[in-house]
Amino acid sequence: MSQLRATKPGLLVCTAVCVCVFLYLRDPAPEELTEPTDPAAVECSFYPDELCLALFEGKEAAPQIAKFCKNPHGSQILAHMHRAGNCSQVSQKVHFITRPLSAEEANFSLAYIVSTHKDLTMFVQLLRAIYMPQNVYCIHVDKKAPKKYKSAVQTLVNCFENIFISSKGGRVARTGFTRLQADITCMKELVRSKFQWNYVINLCGQDFPIKTNKEIIGYIRSKWADKNITPGVIQLPNVTSRTSGRHPELTPEGSIHGAPEGRFKEEPPHNLTIYFGSTYYVLTRKFVEFVLTDIRARDLLQWCRGVPSPEQHYWVTLNRLKDAPGATPDVGWEGAIRAIKWRNEEGSVHDGCKGRYVHGSCVYGPGDLSWIIRSPLLFANRVDSTAPLVATCLERRHRLQALRQAEVPAEPHWHLQQEGESF
Repeated sequence: MSQLRATKPGLLVCTAVCVCVFLYLRDPAPEELTEPTDPAAVECSFYPDELCLALFEGKEAAPQIAKFCKNPHGSQILAHMHRAGNCSQVSQKVHFITRPLSAEEANFSLAYIVSTHKDLTMFVQLLRAIYMPQNVYCIHVDKKAPKKYKSAVQTLVNCFENIFISSKGGRVARTGFTRLQADITCMKELVRSKFQWNYVINLCGQDFPIKTNKEIIGYIRSKWADKNITPGVIQLPNVTSRTSGRHPELTPEGSIHGAPEGRFKEEPPHNLTIYFGSTYYVLTRKFVEFVLTDIRARDLLQWCRGVPSPEQHYWVTLNRLKDAPGATPDVGWEGAIRAIKWRNEEGSVHDGCKGRYVHGSCVYGPGDLSWIIRSPLLFANRVDSTAPLVATCLERRHRLQALRQAEVPAEPHWHLQQEGESF
């Protein structure tokens, strides 16, 4: 029997609570459906594991029920960290895994670059899902993040030797040179750190793992041993204008940073062929060291100033150099690591967004969970606090998988909070 299915109060209890809420709010405005204000509608008073299981199985009624079942610990993480008093209590009360779960994982460390600027709950859920004590994490906190948010992230990070905040917390647009520079800064600090690691993976605050740490390592070693994962192709003639002049950068809120200057870029340095590909990657340590030292990489980085979305060109172009460590010159689009529902692929690649589209991609709703967990990819994007049950269900499923795969006995605090437990 599934561990998700084995939880006692179950779907019937949540259904009863939520039906009562529905009768109480029988004529709600649309916004009240997604953000109820009546106390009875705020939460189901426990983590609804059987509701999550119903959503994973794609049952039709579950998304309607889920509208009334809100994540019960959403705004409590910061207060809980302050109450914990010391770092030992923080790691336990916030349910971080504190030992390698297998010999394979202990001997194959990953580095992560995570960019964040808001939503502490989502950040903590993401961090504790990808956290393992043998890995190392560089956190880039955007300069525009609220002071309290920066302080909360720093409080948490201070409790872990293998997590640090990037020394250059500049303002980072969603796309543009500052986005690329943030990753380069973290790479420099990861290479200088005392921690050894095999690959680096970059994520944003709306990513969430679908696969466990052990499964991610297995995927890398079986399909990409000593190779970089940077999907992309030679830039087609009809899109060469993307690199032909200065364009504005988009901030995470969608506003414009920097105006076009109306001039054309010079030819790429060293006669490089420019590729177009993914912003997100899995790179070997040797390739990172190459990026930080090779003259072609340094000159290409300078050339990228003013190019729109240079992060979609930089990594994939360098990885197509035949003498680059771990290069994959002929790989094409193979190797995507993030499951995304693009609006223009609706009906062909996926069955439509059950949440809402923002900038052409789906911010997942509970009805998307069955599609997410069927994906063979490593991470889901975009998961955020507007649909807290999505992150809650994914996290609980992810933790159960990790503990089932573990080769060591589970510590009590590795289990996420149970029904009725006050966070």
